[in-house]
Amino acid sequence: MLPLITGAVEDRSARGIAAAVSRLVTAGRLQPGARLPTVRDVARELGVSPTTVSEAWQSLARAGAIQTRGRSGTFVAAPVLPRQSWRYSQLGGPAAAVSRDSSSPAAENRMRLRDFSTGIPDHDLLPDLTEALKRIGDGRVTSSYLDAPVLPRLEAVLLERWPFPPEQLTVVDGALDALDRIVGAVVRFGDHVVVENPTFAPVLDLLQTVGATVVGVPVDDAGMAPDELRAVLAEHRPVALFLQPRAHNPTGVSMPAARAAELAGIVAGIPDLLVVEDDHAGDVASAPPVSVGQFLPERTVHVASFSKSHGPDLRLAAVGGPAHVISAVADRRLLGPGWSSRLLQGVLLDLLTDPAAIAQVAAARDAYASRRATLLARLRDRGVTATAADGINLWLTVDDQQIAMVTLAAHGVAVAPGAPFCVTPLGADHVRVTVGLVAGDFDDLADVLASAAILDSRGSGSRARSHPRSWR
Repeated sequence: MLPLITGAVEDRSARGIAAAVSRLVTAGRLQPGARLPTVRDVARELGVSPTTVSEAWQSLARAGAIQTRGRSGTFVAAPVLPRQSWRYSQLGGPAAAVSRDSSSPAAENRMRLRDFSTGIPDHDLLPDLTEALKRIGDGRVTSSYLDAPVLPRLEAVLLERWPFPPEQLTVVDGALDALDRIVGAVVRFGDHVVVENPTFAPVLDLLQTVGATVVGVPVDDAGMAPDELRAVLAEHRPVALFLQPRAHNPTGVSMPAARAAELAGIVAGIPDLLVVEDDHAGDVASAPPVSVGQFLPERTVHVASFSKSHGPDLRLAAVGGPAHVISAVADRRLLGPGWSSRLLQGVLLDLLTDPAAIAQVAAARDAYASRRATLLARLRDRGVTATAADGINLWLTVDDQQIAMVTLAAHGVAVAPGAPFCVTPLGADHVRVTVGLVAGDFDDLADVLASAAILDSRGSGSRARSHPRSWR
C-alpha cells in the first residue's frame, strides 16, 4: 500500500499528494475500505513534513474520498451507491410503477389504480394554507444572509412544544434532511450504529452511504426491545442509536414513557452514545409526545417533522439537542442552502398558532386513527395479521412478499415491500400499506389484501374467501 501511494506522487505538496491518492481511488487501485498508511509513514517515505500529509488527508476527507475512524486509522470511503441499489427506490410496488409510467399501455387506467406504497399523508386532510399565506404578507422576513436560521417567534413556539429542553435548535428541510445531516456530523466509516429492526428504509441507505456498520434491534409493541438492546450494547460500542418514538415506520408502534425511561437507563451506561429520534408523524400521531431526551437530554437529538401533519411541500423539520451536534448541522448548511425558507417558516408558525389550522390537524389525526382501526378490524375478520397502532402506515404479515406484491398489482393496488425496511430478515414476510390514504371501500380492500397475504396449499392466493373485486 505504502509503495503504491508514494510511487504515484509527483508533486509533494499537500495538494499534489491528495490528487495522487484521489487518482488511485478513481482508478480502482485503492479499493473502498482499504486502510491507508499512517501520516508519519507516508511523510517519511516522501521526505515531507507530517503536517503536509495531514493536510492532504484532510482535503481528501472533506471531499469524501477517505474517512477517518479515530485510532482505528484512515480508510478509503465507500462509493456512492447508484439509485437502483438504494432501499428507498425499492418501495414503489408494481402497480405504482404502472400508474407513474405515462408511456405504458395501461397509462389510460392509471387514474383508477390505487397507490398505497408511498407513505405520504392524505392531501385532503392537510390544513388549508390559504389564510396563512395571506397573513404572511409580502414575505419580507429575511434581511440578511446572516440572519438567524430560525425565525425567533417560530423558535419560541418550537421550544414550548419540545419534549425536553434542548441546548440548541435549528430548522432544516424535512426529517430526512435532518437525519442526513446528523449522520454526516456524527457517523464515520466503520462506526457501529444501532437501529430498530425493521426501520425506515432511507435511514439504512444513509448509513450505508457513509460506510457505517448497522446493527438491528427487534421491535415489540412498545418500541425497541430493551433486553435485545442490552445484548447488542454489550457486544458493540456504537456511536449512535436511531429511534422512532411515535408511529414507527413501518409498524406503527408508539413508545410509552416507561419504555423511553428504560431505554434511557440502558443508554446512560454507554459513554458517548448519541440517541437520534425521528418523530416523523408529528401532530397526526395519536400517542402523546415522548422522548428519551426527557431522561437523557444531553445525549439526545430529537427531530420533529411537520410534513405529514402540515404539508410535505413545507419541507420543514426542527432539530434540537446537544449544541455540538446542532451547531455542526447548522454550520455545514451555511456552505449549502444556508437556511430553510423563512417564508415557509412563517407559514408554519401561523399554522401552529391558528385555532382553525390546529383544529384541521386534530381532525386529520382522528381520521387517520379511524382508518387504521377500520382496516385492521376488517383484516382481523379475514384472519390476516397486521399492526397499525399509530400514524399512517399498516404493517401486513404475508406468506410470501413477492407473491403478495404481484397479486395486489393484478388488482391495481400498490404497496411497499417489507424487505427494504429490514436490517436482517424477520420471522415472516411483510408489506407496508399506507392506510392513511384509504378513504373508503374498506371491505373491498380487505378482501384484496387477504387474498394476497394468505396462500392456499397450491401456493396461490387464498380461495377460502369470496373472490375479491379489483381495487379500482
